[in-house]
Amino acid sequence: MTARTIRTEGAELIVDDTGRDDPALVFLHYWGGSARTWKPVLALLPQRIRKVAINQRGWGGSRAIDGRYDLDALASDVAAVVAYLGIKRYVVVGHSMGGKVAQVLAGRGHSGLSGLVLVAPAPPTAMDVPLEVRAGMLASYQSREGVAQALTVLAGPTFDTVHREQVIEDTLRGAPEAKRYWPQQGMIVDVSAVLRSLALPVDILLGEHDQVERESVLRPLFFSLLPHATFTVVPDAGHLIPIERPQVIASRCERMISVVSQAAQPPCSTGAVYLDASNLRD
Repeated sequence: MTARTIRTEGAELIVDDTGRDDPALVFLHYWGGSARTWKPVLALLPQRIRKVAINQRGWGGSRAIDGRYDLDALASDVAAVVAYLGIKRYVVVGHSMGGKVAQVLAGRGHSGLSGLVLVAPAPPTAMDVPLEVRAGMLASYQSREGVAQALTVLAGPTFDTVHREQVIEDTLRGAPEAKRYWPQQGMIVDVSAVLRSLALPVDILLGEHDQVERESVLRPLFFSLLPHATFTVVPDAGHLIPIERPQVIASRCERMISVVSQAAQPPCSTGAVYLDASNLRD
């Protein structure tokens, strides 16, 4: 995998890029993660598929030049990276916060965006989380002990020690402003209006034991906005599905690439093929 620094209008982003085939997969990590959150998934995908993992501004060594860490800026970064790399068609794979960034980008109707794989995505509506709880989330990201405590909520039953250390390191490395934006503002922004007319194929993966983005809440919410979306409940997984159950995500990514490649209609048309993956278990 080749790491490069790409300068957008307001940021310097460290981006991992490998593979060659069109359409590409573009990966967006969660609040506290980095591009390496996706390493277990990338290792399972065919080498020929182009895979672009972005360290979003404030994470993994990427930085904001303009001081912005909002969802619109993050979505614009994705569009800028895609343009810089000369990618014509792509699928965004977004995890948690990255899933909400993907929704914002899709709502813009960005040229070339052909599908979404949303992994334990933050909901498009404002999250009903009290201010004191959000303050506690931010406080937990300030120390090793705090991140370790957060992992008791984030991680599922199969989380290992090596990845635990990675998560702690990535979280503590985050820029203070990037840490603050999500709990103070990003998670309570409502972007649901942009999804109501979205015709892209969408695959949504939810962890069986996720304590953050619960299936009982997200499935009816997303179904009301994206009735054509497919849902996969990932067994034995908490919120950190890219690390806990990468084989399921890799499988869904390959299937989405197949759908996009075989679609008779251009991107954003209503003629795309949709998968019924509600019962998938690996």
